[in-house]
Amino acid sequence: MTRCLLILILGFIAVRGGAQTTFRITTLPASTPAKSTLYMVGGFNKWNPADSAYALTLNQDGRYQITLPASVQGPIEFKFTRGTWGTVETDNQNNDLSNRQYVVTGTAAVVEVTVENWKDSGKGKVECQSTRQANVRVISTRFAMPQLNRTRRVWVYLPPDYETAPTKRYPVLYMHDGQNVFDACTSFSGEWEVDEALNKLQQQGLDARGSIVVAVDNGGAERLNELSPWRNPEYGGGQGAAYVDFMARTLKPYIDATYRTLSGREFTGMAGSSMGGLISTYAALRYPAVYSKVGVLSPAFWFAKDSLFNYLQQHPPQLDTRFYFVSGTTESETMVPLMQAVRDSLSRVGKLTGNDLHLTTATDGKHAEWFWQREFPAAYQWLYTSATADALAYSVYRGKTAGYLTVQLPATGARARLEVRSIQGQRVIRQRVHSGSQVDVRRLPKGSYVLRLASKQQTGEQGLLLE
Repeated sequence: MTRCLLILILGFIAVRGGAQTTFRITTLPASTPAKSTLYMVGGFNKWNPADSAYALTLNQDGRYQITLPASVQGPIEFKFTRGTWGTVETDNQNNDLSNRQYVVTGTAAVVEVTVENWKDSGKGKVECQSTRQANVRVISTRFAMPQLNRTRRVWVYLPPDYETAPTKRYPVLYMHDGQNVFDACTSFSGEWEVDEALNKLQQQGLDARGSIVVAVDNGGAERLNELSPWRNPEYGGGQGAAYVDFMARTLKPYIDATYRTLSGREFTGMAGSSMGGLISTYAALRYPAVYSKVGVLSPAFWFAKDSLFNYLQQHPPQLDTRFYFVSGTTESETMVPLMQAVRDSLSRVGKLTGNDLHLTTATDGKHAEWFWQREFPAAYQWLYTSATADALAYSVYRGKTAGYLTVQLPATGARARLEVRSIQGQRVIRQRVHSGSQVDVRRLPKGSYVLRLASKQQTGEQGLLLE
C-alpha cells in the first residue's frame, strides 16, 4: 500500500469518525437534582431508560451532552430520562411529551435542546383527572407475588353488564404494564384506553360476550428482569419464568374464584407490547393448557431471540392457540423480520394454521403507547370475538373449602363429564358434574394437571395447578 493511499484512507476514517451528531442540553428544570445522571433513550438502544452506553456527560459549564455512535444513522426518535420512565422529561405542565425526532445524516452537527420538566418533579403539575372508566377498579395496590417475593398493583376491568347480568360469565384477558392500560394519570407515556375501547365495542354491538381484563403494573426497575425468562448480557432479565408462574398459579386462580370468569383456555388470553409481547409469547408456550389467545404488539424478541427460538422448538404451542402480531415497519431493523420468524416457527413447529396466526404491519407504526392504543381493538376483536361454538362456557376454580374445586356450568340444570389427567396423560379423576358441584382433589399430589369438561355438544379444557 502506498503512503499516499494510506494517508487518504486514514483521512477518510478521521472524517467519518468526526462526522457524528452531538446533542447538548442547554437548559434543565431547576428541580433537577445536582449531578444527576441523564440518559438519552430511543429506538437505537431499544428504549432502555438507563442504558449506560447512552449516559450524557456533565461538562464543566454544567451542561450535559452526548455524541451518538457513528452507527446511529437516519431518522431517530428519542427522549431524555434520569434513569427510569418515572423520571422521563415532560412539558412545562408536566404532561407527557411525544417522542423527539431528528434525522442523523452523517454530517457533524451539534443539536441544542431544552428539557422543560421531569415527570416526578411536579413543577407546573395540576391535579390529574383520572381517565379510567367507572367499570375499572384496583384489586389491590400490594397484591402478593410469592414467586418473586414482591407485591404489585393489579387492576380489573369488568364489562358494562357485569352488575346487571348476575349469572353471566366472561372470558379474561391478562395484560402487562398496568400503569398504561386504563388511566392517563398513572401512565408514563400515554395510556392504551382499553376500558374505553371495550365499552365502545359493547355499545356498538361488536362484542356481545364482553371480557374481563386484568392488568398487572410493571415493576419499574425490575421490568426488564420480570418480562424475560432469559438474561440479556446488557439489559438483564431472567425472572420471567417466576413472573408467568405468578400469573398462572397465583393471579388466575384468584381471579377465577373472585369474579364470574370462563376459566377454560379457550376463553383465556394474554397481551402486551414490547417486552410484554415477549413474555406473552413465552407464557403461552410455558402454559399451553392455560392460554389460547396471545396479543403480541411490537414485541422485543431481540432481547432473547436465540433463547426464544430454542424454547419454541422444545415447547411447541398447543393446537388452536391464536397469535396476533402487529408492529410498525420502521420501529427497528429487526422488529418485523423477527416477528415474522417467530410466526413462521409457530406454524412449522406447532402446526398452527392461518386461522391461528395473524400478522400485520403499519408504515406509520411507532414503538409508542398511542400506536398500541390504536391497534388494540383490532387485536382484541380478532382474538376474542371469533366463533367459539365448540367451547364449553364453564368455570372451575378453587372453592372456599380447601382441597375442593367448584364447577359452574352455563345453565343450572346442565351436566357434564369431568376428567383430570396428569401431564403424562394418566387419568386421575373422572366424574359427572353439574353446576355447583364440588370436586375433591385432596388426594392428588402437588403439580400440574389438565382438566377437561365435556357435555353432549361442547368441550372445554384448562390447566389445573395444585400447589
